[in-house]
Amino acid sequence: MDNDTFELYDLAVVVEAIEGHCTCNMAVGDTVFLRGGKLALPEGQSFCLYALQAAIPLLPARQRRNHPADWIETDTRVTCPDPACRLVMRLDRIGTRTLRHDDVSPIPWDSLSGNQA
Repeated sequence: MDNDTFELYDLAVVVEAIEGHCTCNMAVGDTVFLRGGKLALPEGQSFCLYALQAAIPLLPARQRRNHPADWIETDTRVTCPDPACRLVMRLDRIGTRTLRHDDVSPIPWDSLSGNQA
């Protein structure tokens, strides 16, 4: 059988700056983590949904190793969509994890064309 494992980066979405007035009471250093396909917050902490929604579409691409010239490798800042807030987040890679196809997909790896021994 072909190798059914792959690596993803674990990410931290970190508030790097707030250049306006944040009505969600965010602070520089606030962080939400992405590990595999799950989001996690430090105990007792919250994170603004409106700011996070700006980052979410970029997270799957940032989790993967891309060509060094790909913009997702170098452009790691995202801003909150609230123009009065001007909150800036940084998408940091903080580690890697190895996953197996069958742990993240309902379609068995062995059933896919070309993946049988």
